[in-house]
Amino acid sequence: MKPSRNHAVYLDILRRMSPEDRLRKAFELSEFSRELFEHGLRRTFPDLEPAELRALARRRLDKCHNRIY
Repeated sequence: MKPSRNHAVYLDILRRMSPEDRLRKAFELSEFSRELFEHGLRRTFPDLEPAELRALARRRLDKCHNRIY
């Protein structure tokens, strides 16, 4: 895979951030990913009740969880 200029800029930005800012950004990205996942489930299963949707999301995430450790 060819390294992109944008990736180099991204790494430079990360290097300039404080550890606290990098951790905050990691939490923001994690939350954003979860929201996108749930949005996709809502679009796919619009008739599910909120509790059923949360249960479905948990089941789907359990399939992805790394159980090696």
